[in-house]
Amino acid sequence: MMTTQIYRRFDPWRTSPVQEKARKQIMDSHYFSVDRVTFESSDNQTFDRSIVSEKHGDTIAVLAITDDGRIPLVEQYRLPTHRWTLELPAGHPLNDKEAPIDVATRRLREEAGYKAASFNQFARFINTPSFSTQHTTLFYAEGLTPVQPASLAPETPHQNVRLFTVDEAYDMVIAGTVLDAKTTIAILRAKIGLSDLH
Repeated sequence: MMTTQIYRRFDPWRTSPVQEKARKQIMDSHYFSVDRVTFESSDNQTFDRSIVSEKHGDTIAVLAITDDGRIPLVEQYRLPTHRWTLELPAGHPLNDKEAPIDVATRRLREEAGYKAASFNQFARFINTPSFSTQHTTLFYAEGLTPVQPASLAPETPHQNVRLFTVDEAYDMVIAGTVLDAKTTIAILRAKIGLSDLH
């Protein structure tokens, strides 16, 4: 039976119901590593999980708005899902020293072909908390000036940039045309009100 009654406040940092007993790295790549971790539950049951750990900090994505109110979205071919997507310009830090704002600046320029007069962080979320440490930080950028983009992805040698109003982008989210999580979250926030993102 469902109830709306709340018995205690939600505490995301309360004591863990499991204890980590062993950990072994089973894969390492430029963006992430994978560990095989053994846990013991409070009733003494032992179980294993594979955990993906992101390197060098958060994934960064940029919701940029042109002076005429349009959002640049990048056409990307994604190998795991064998489909094209429309996504915000985004990427990972190159190393531990690259700050989130620097990643935002670099990826907006490289993927979308813009530089921005200002950046403001407006959201941060966990992508897949069931098996990954990956977080994504979203920036809002405005005061855009076109620059020469760079083609960096071998699977998408020619990344086309398409411009959509907030309403058009929102309609594509509702229709299922835009499925990428970071892009969906950013567009829904923009639809609520761009003034909230400053």
